[in-house]
Amino acid sequence: MRVLIIGTGYVGLNTGVMLAYLGNEVTCIDVNAEKIKLLQAGIAPFYEPHLEEMFALAKDKISFTDNYEAAQIGEKDVIFIAVGTPSLPDGSANLEYVRQAAESIAEKLSDKFTVVVNKSTVPIGSGNWVGAIIKTHYEKTHGKKANGLFAVVSNPEFLKQGAALHDSLYPDRVVIGSENEHGLDVLRELFGPVLRQDFEAPACLPRPEGLKEVPLLACDLTSAEVIKYAANAFLALKISYINEIARLTAKVGADAQMVAKGIGLDNRIGPRFLNPGIGWGGSCFGKDTAALVATAREYQLEMPIVQAARDVNYGQRSWVVDALQEQLKILKGRRVALLGFSFKPETDDLRDAPSLDIARLLIQRGAIVRAHDPIALDNARRQYPDMGVTYCQEVEDALDEAEAIVLVTEWPYYRTLNWSKIPPVVLVDGRNYLDDKALRALGFTVIGVGR
Repeated sequence: MRVLIIGTGYVGLNTGVMLAYLGNEVTCIDVNAEKIKLLQAGIAPFYEPHLEEMFALAKDKISFTDNYEAAQIGEKDVIFIAVGTPSLPDGSANLEYVRQAAESIAEKLSDKFTVVVNKSTVPIGSGNWVGAIIKTHYEKTHGKKANGLFAVVSNPEFLKQGAALHDSLYPDRVVIGSENEHGLDVLRELFGPVLRQDFEAPACLPRPEGLKEVPLLACDLTSAEVIKYAANAFLALKISYINEIARLTAKVGADAQMVAKGIGLDNRIGPRFLNPGIGWGGSCFGKDTAALVATAREYQLEMPIVQAARDVNYGQRSWVVDALQEQLKILKGRRVALLGFSFKPETDDLRDAPSLDIARLLIQRGAIVRAHDPIALDNARRQYPDMGVTYCQEVEDALDEAEAIVLVTEWPYYRTLNWSKIPPVVLVDGRNYLDDKALRALGFTVIGVGR
């Protein structure tokens, strides 16, 4: 099929590369001309495992432009809207980029039927809103009715950063929502190879053993939108729940990891997302839980469980600094090394990263903060040049004369450090990731989460 992707962020670019690899003719458009120049040169604008390898495999089927005329909207079978929807101060989503995309589509639509896919995480009801914008703008621009020319379909993404291409090729499920059967049929065909798992798996991303097919859920537009928010909120709840339990285990002398393992063995609960730590960050959980709370308030509803998950999560960041102060008594003038700055391993994304709040709080209390990360330092220098953190390219520089260490991001690299060569100090293991017994034997004072 002929596919257009509007937006080349994590969702848009990974979706475009996946569809191109499967044989579709894909065009990606972005208003950021510098990003497009990088992509035209075959350079990914962010770090994602296997993206460059898949990029090379799909290069003959994918092109990039910053010009809507060149995008040839009128010839496309499917158009994905995958632009950013950042949070506004009240927690609701900023839909300005979605509006701009919808109006641009309307201006260039032809008489050929086109499926417009909401891939961006958008507030409940946005599918109807996008449809209304396209219809109104088309009729204003073209002077004729838009009936039958397009259908809006919701196709929420469930991609994990650090595994986005794997999740694109081998998803747990594909959800499509629309009241238009023709539109649903087009998406069923587009995702057919993924659903049937009959494509040749790339060598860099082998097919999981035993995967024969992927479930498809076709539903109404609004239900598809709710599924996305409800799924992310539930995962956020699991993380915050075990962190709340960890606060109790620390008080009573139990081990939060053993508790998590014990309840995770119950197949009604499962072990995933039950890892005590300093909580979630990134572009999804914080934004989506805030939007869910804001949407509910539009209908005179409160979401106390979702709100509690948010409160617990952001409280974990303060806990790190409080735990350090309890041990060191005075933070003013103390040298603190942060190991990891991205919000999770295998990405350079800093959106809502716990490291940012932890660093700010430490600096507010007078600490001298040095940070290391295997991948994310270029982003940190570019996005946060003036926050008062010294970004260290070498981990040895971050650790030099450190009086405390905080493991923020569980990069495997930090497990391989020769800890016997590092002077023992107070170490907050914010992910319960390191070998605490071995570190204590070396003289470190180790503070874990809930243990």
